[in-house]
Amino acid sequence: MHVTIEQARNIIEQATRKAEAIGVKSCIAVLDSGANLKAFSRMDDAWVGSIDVAVKKAKTACFFAMPSGEIGKLSQPGQPLYGIEHSNQGLITFPGGLPIVDDEGVLVGAIGVSGDTVENDHIVAKAGAEAAGSCDLPKHPWRT
Repeated sequence: MHVTIEQARNIIEQATRKAEAIGVKSCIAVLDSGANLKAFSRMDDAWVGSIDVAVKKAKTACFFAMPSGEIGKLSQPGQPLYGIEHSNQGLITFPGGLPIVDDEGVLVGAIGVSGDTVENDHIVAKAGAEAAGSCDLPKHPWRT
């Protein structure tokens, strides 16, 4: 199952509303469950460099079915995933990427947001992910 185009448009719309509400300019990428770009929006005056970062945050969240910031915690020196950001043609391991999960807990895609602080990117991504259902996957023993 993949996020639909209607869902992707709604995700972009809700994320954009949140970005406007908190006064940030964001690039917002929505991927399907195969990590393929489904929809993208770059708000006026959002940084061009944030385009690639938003897509890679979403890709990271999709590939590992967890928030990109959680991968970041596991990829620090001395941690089990140190260096993982160099895999898969580049990942982004700081907050702003979230999986998108349907009502049955199935991964249907991911959202990535870039353009401001990682805290604000996460807030905007969460608003988008929640527009489609949730960003919470069932817990696994290896997931903190």
